[in-house]
Amino acid sequence: MKQIHSDIFQFRGSHYDFGLKVGKTLKDSLIVKNRQKGWKLKRPRFDIDVVEAKQQFKRFAPAIWDEMEGLRDGLGLPMKEVLRDFGGYRVEPDKSGCSIFTTDEFMVRNYDFHPFTYDGMFCLYEPTDEGYAVIGPTSRITGRMDGMNEKGLVMGYNFTHRKKTADGFVCYMVGRMILETCATVGEAIDLVKSVPHRGAFSYNVLDRSGTTYVIEAGPRGVEVREANVCTNHFEILTEENRRYLNDSMERKDIILKNESEMMKPDDAFNFFNDSEAGVFADNYKSWAGTIHTSLYLPHNMKVWFTLGADQEPVIFDFNQWLSGKEISIERMYGHVDTELGFANMDAKLRI
Repeated sequence: MKQIHSDIFQFRGSHYDFGLKVGKTLKDSLIVKNRQKGWKLKRPRFDIDVVEAKQQFKRFAPAIWDEMEGLRDGLGLPMKEVLRDFGGYRVEPDKSGCSIFTTDEFMVRNYDFHPFTYDGMFCLYEPTDEGYAVIGPTSRITGRMDGMNEKGLVMGYNFTHRKKTADGFVCYMVGRMILETCATVGEAIDLVKSVPHRGAFSYNVLDRSGTTYVIEAGPRGVEVREANVCTNHFEILTEENRRYLNDSMERKDIILKNESEMMKPDDAFNFFNDSEAGVFADNYKSWAGTIHTSLYLPHNMKVWFTLGADQEPVIFDFNQWLSGKEISIERMYGHVDTELGFANMDAKLRI
């Protein structure tokens, strides 16, 4: 077993100042060095066009471009490198797992991916220029793989396929834009329909109305269905699916069979986080091992979060933080059954 950790980052201010603070905090850190090292081990399969990326950000999320400029200045790196490592436009996603279950009261999800990709940063950010305050784990620093905003909108995404990719935003940046610019599931659907997508992902959204949707999105189209279970395949845009879907189908069936036992938040969280229940995965070498379990409660604005399996969650009260009370802990810990390296922890990575 390997002990891992996630640092808690809190900030209130403009997007540029937020990016600058993050950049200064991470400058010369392992996570930045490992992102750069990763491209020596794995050649990028995409191009970076700074002008085009700026145009796209300015169209859909202009304040996040300001954050990129702050991050650039804080890290002391060229914008092309910042966009390559943290920008979220035109990046090629790898395969992964992930499972999500929702009721009208909460969303619970397991985030499954390769340890090398994991930031180990949990962020609470309240902008003072534009956009909603958001709480959740970061992905490539600027993105969010799941989270909740001050309006009670919750989002989590699941990978489907990377075949026939196109120029566009990747999952973690679409997730960030949903949380920072949308107040309801309807607004989230409109946004996902309007942005260009690099690969095929499902965006699961829930708001205080209790309505939950799965938005199937990819380079060739977007479809929406009302559903409360999602793994790693589309049910409308089936032509986008991978050929091998057994694992995705199995996890979906397990969740559906146990749905009646997961109507309370603690039962759902414990089931997803149980290493023996069948949803938590340990396929880390195959890019499909569970790294964190999270649960979001939009009505009381609380977040449950843990790293690894069979853990008691850390509970965040987002309402209290929005009222000005800082989070007292600085780091969360957990254990995962792998010796693979994490980007925020290991100088000598095993990928």
